[in-house]
Formats: sequence, structure tokens, C-alpha cells
Amino acid sequence: MHFSFRSAIADDLAPLLALENQCFEHDRLSPRSFQWMITRANASLIVAQHQKQVMGYALLLFHRRTSLARLYSIAIAPEARGHGLGKRLLAEAEQWALEHDCAYLRLEVRTDNTTAIRLYEGAGYRRFAEVDDYYEDHTKALRYEKCIIQRPLGAIRAVPYYQQTTEFTCGPASLMMAMAALQPASPLQRREEIQLWREATTIFMTSGHGGCSPQGLALAAWRRGFRVCLQVSVQGPLFLDGVRRESKREVMRQVHEAFCEELQSSDVESLPAGALDLSQVLIGGGQPLVLISSYRFTRNKAPHWVLVTGCDHDFVYLHDPSRQRQSLDCQNVPVSHAQFLRMRTFGVDKLRAAVVLYLRQPARRRWAC
Repeated sequence: MHFSFRSAIADDLAPLLALENQCFEHDRLSPRSFQWMITRANASLIVAQHQKQVMGYALLLFHRRTSLARLYSIAIAPEARGHGLGKRLLAEAEQWALEHDCAYLRLEVRTDNTTAIRLYEGAGYRRFAEVDDYYEDHTKALRYEKCIIQRPLGAIRAVPYYQQTTEFTCGPASLMMAMAALQPASPLQRREEIQLWREATTIFMTSGHGGCSPQGLALAAWRRGFRVCLQVSVQGPLFLDGVRRESKREVMRQVHEAFCEELQSSDVESLPAGALDLSQVLIGGGQPLVLISSYRFTRNKAPHWVLVTGCDHDFVYLHDPSRQRQSLDCQNVPVSHAQFLRMRTFGVDKLRAAVVLYLRQPARRRWAC
């Protein structure tokens, strides 16, 4: 059979649905999902056809401002099997991902789908995780990844992932992951998440509950026995411009002053306000939490804490605790160094903030507000 490949169009909806019903008993894409993927999603739906008949498809999802693509689904009509279409579709998906400036392609596959597993492993994909109860029928999923630009994967620390359970606890969630990476017995539980927020929050920020300041997170980690280094490029309480009422601003000032007083009596160390050498931090056993602007991920201009899990010549790798995407898409997310540098500055003051955890060692110099 000779196959040609193109982007899906609205007229493909009926044959795509028929193909979906032929290929899958569970977890089928709905007509609405296909319509979204064709017309509006940040995705590519690649159709394989033979003599104008749809014989297969591959669905790619892209993640804003990252170098990561996800092969969400691939399907081949029964009559087209045995003609190498699976390998061709996979190669097309990789090429389309490259054209979207992606460096990594990830996918999930059922543990009992031996044909697909052979296809992916034969194409150079490496298994890096297993997810329990992933599919509708409770079958496990195997997670695979391939560096499609043929660059070696940098050293990524094995960091457990925890997704924040509220809109305002990205800092505690990132801190919990950092502590668990250094001390595996550290809890990854909602009770600890809320307790850390209570200790580190600045009380008010924009509307609703407040986020956590770098000083508050540093102190929370220090109280739990970690050696902590703190970087903050802006003096005084942060994010006051996001609060309208002066009474709330005054509360934030009071909280900040209390944090500073406790920092003075702690052995939390200060870091220079400039660039943070993440490679050296990681090599030295550090686990850095970094404040970024979430705008480049979500188009929402809000400060957001993420955890750095690795760094190589090409990418910085992040655990993003955000609830706005599936947790599987938020782990070890590769971001180019140029994009990361842009993310790392927040607001008109170009704020840079980071909290770096180490296992306890003799202190060097104390933090000064």
C-alpha cells in the first residue's frame, strides 16, 4: 500500500470516528474531542490515507513554551496493518514535532499492547515510568520518551512528583518535591502541603488566598533540618502591587518583617541576585525551587513556583506542580535555556527568586534582608 500524510480537516471527522471505534474498546476520543483537535487545540492531527481513504492517524499535543510534545494517540485500520504504517506514522509524528521546535516526544502505551511496545522500543524510545490505573479499564500504562533531535539526555535527578491541590500552593508542592528528592521519607501529603503554605504564605496576593514568599519557603525548609540557600533580587516585601487595599499591604509588610527577623537568627545562606548556575547547584547536591512567570506556560500573569530536576547543555528540566495540565505532562518538562531565562524574571522589577535545598552541612554565611 502507498500512504500519504496530511493534516486532518473537518471532513475527516466521520472516518476518524469510525477508525476510533474499530481500534479501541476503551478511552475513545469523542466527536467533540476530534473537532477540537482539528480546529482549535495546540495539536497536530496527522492523517494517513490510501487512495483517499483514511487508514490511520497520529495525534500530537504540544505544550506552550516547552520543547516537549506528546503522542497522545495512534490508530491504524485493520486492513492497513502489516504494511509498515505504524512505523511511518511514528516517523511522521517525530518530524512534525521537530517542525514545532520540539526536542522530546513522549507517549503512553498499555502494558498489554505488545505490538505497540515493540514498535516504540524498536524506534529508540526508552521506558522511564509506569503509571497504575491509567486507562478506563484500570490497566497500567508504560511511559516512553525519545530525544528526537538526537541530543543526549542530561543527568536528571529522580525526583518524585506532587501536583498542587489548590490554586495557591505551587510553592509548598515544589518544596515537598525538593525535600522528598533529598530525603525520600519526607511526606508527599496534602496535610503537609497546607501546613507549609500556612508557614510560608504572605497572606494576601491579588484576589483570593496568598502565595508563598521565597523567605517563607526558605524558613519552612530550614525548620525541617535542611541546609537552605536563598536568592531574592528585590528588597522588601514582594507582590505589593497586586494588592489594592492598604490594610492588606500592611499585613504583608508585617509578615515579611517577621520572616526577615527569623532569617537573621537562622543559618539560611544568601545567594547573589544574578544568574543561578543550575548545573553547579545540581552537581553539588542542591535541589532548586525557582520562581517563574506562569505567563509563558498559561498566559496567566502570576508568579509560580517550579522545581528544577535537571540541566544540560540544551535544556532546563522542570517539575511543574500546576493543576492546569495532566500531571504526566508536568514532569521533567524540557525548557530551552533562553525560554527559562525569560520565565525567571517576574514583573517590572525583574524579580529573580530561588530557594535551594541541600542535606544539612555546616553553615557558611547568614541571610541579611
